[in-house]
Amino acid sequence: MRVVIVGASGGIGRSLCQQLADLGGCGFLIGRNEEKLNDLSQRFQWGHAVADATDWASLEQAFERGEQYLGGLDAAINLAGSVLLKPMHLTSLNEWRSTLDTNLTSAAGVIKFAAPRMFGTGGSIVLVSSAAATIGLQNHEAIAAAKGGLEGLVTSAAATYAPKRIRLNAVAPGLVKTPMTQRIWDNPKSAEHSLAMHPLGRFGEPEEIARAILWLASPENSWITGQVLAVDGGLSTIKTVGPR
Repeated sequence: MRVVIVGASGGIGRSLCQQLADLGGCGFLIGRNEEKLNDLSQRFQWGHAVADATDWASLEQAFERGEQYLGGLDAAINLAGSVLLKPMHLTSLNEWRSTLDTNLTSAAGVIKFAAPRMFGTGGSIVLVSSAAATIGLQNHEAIAAAKGGLEGLVTSAAATYAPKRIRLNAVAPGLVKTPMTQRIWDNPKSAEHSLAMHPLGRFGEPEEIARAILWLASPENSWITGQVLAVDGGLSTIKTVGPR
């Protein structure tokens, strides 16, 4: 499987690269941190391009390079994202725009530039949402809006590109232990509060989200499209009462 991975150098991205390599796949890595991309590229002997996923001109050039490097495109995965935990009245316009750009504009760009490269062969695009898109969580207004928009984008694009045999799906994690969320799970008070919201009583691990993404991307699951798969320890759908 030939895969372009956007936001490859994050915690989930590194796990995804390892699992893709273990399956015999080949990746082309896109991200903003050149040093981290170089390290991953050397580790897996894959190509890469430095690009800001919110800048569509930059992203288009990266996809062009990726298609040439891979000799085609079977799947595209967008892992670019951010977390902003603030009530709406304390959120600045720049923070709002940055959150929407990083989480939603990047996802739209991946569809825009990946889908046409799959018109002749079909393929799969997988995005990353959040449990915050479906369950009301305090101080998650900006990220909930961005991920809610992303889920609407997934279902609409899935309908648009189904005749081309291009599948669109997303995973929606709860809190996953990555460097991006470390300020939450590494703080005893916030960690305790967050753990209490996850019925399984623990945070997610990057490799668990990576496995779900690759499962959706795989051609073995070619009859799945327009879906948002919750991988969140039960956060978005169930509530436990009493001791565990």
